[in-house]
Amino acid sequence: MRLIYPPRCTICGEQVESDFALCGPCWRDTPLIAGLVCDLCGAPLPGEGGGEAVHCDDCMRVARPWAQGRAAMLYRDNGRKLILALKHGDRQEVLRPCAQWLAAAVRPMMAGGEVLVAPVPLHWMRLLKRTYNQSALLAQAVGKQLDQPVCPDLLIRTKPTQSLGGLTHDNRFQELDQAIRVHPKRAHLIEGRTILVIDDVMTSGATLSASVQACQNAGARRVLIGVLARAAKDA
Repeated sequence: MRLIYPPRCTICGEQVESDFALCGPCWRDTPLIAGLVCDLCGAPLPGEGGGEAVHCDDCMRVARPWAQGRAAMLYRDNGRKLILALKHGDRQEVLRPCAQWLAAAVRPMMAGGEVLVAPVPLHWMRLLKRTYNQSALLAQAVGKQLDQPVCPDLLIRTKPTQSLGGLTHDNRFQELDQAIRVHPKRAHLIEGRTILVIDDVMTSGATLSASVQACQNAGARRVLIGVLARAAKDA
């Protein structure tokens, strides 16, 4: 079978040594995040860490309701290609490497305890149009990597929201106000627990903030976030 269908690079399709791998050039152009990062959003920061939590300019300017957050890569170059392939191209084969990278990024926040993994939700009208929620697929794959329970419908969108692209920072938060709630039949899963909310991309943080606040209102003890890509300036 490998002679007939040799492994191909997940991004460009060039032949590689193993399934779901990247070729050398694509690996070089995939902006995975390493080193010192913002403790709230995972954006890379200059310098070396001294053990204390540090925050990026965005997270010092905007209050974040979650305890900690991490991102696997920056939303540029191949990071953007992978997101768009998953979000709009139905390229679900990219889930495996992406989930491995994201799981590695969020694992240090978990401190060995159980975490309930949940995705940022889509409104049912958008879900009907797209047929799948890429954040839910990512949450399922990350939960499997971490060996942690996943609740794909822990959160629901109670009203349709317009695309956040092109909106100002304040308008993004206004658009998400009261738009996300805990599923009434899942509320008992939250109280006193640590929740890890998963999304594909973080830009302003408005969608994640609404999701985290819904978990906190339902009694979550601690809420973390993990995003596949962070829209941020390179350090």
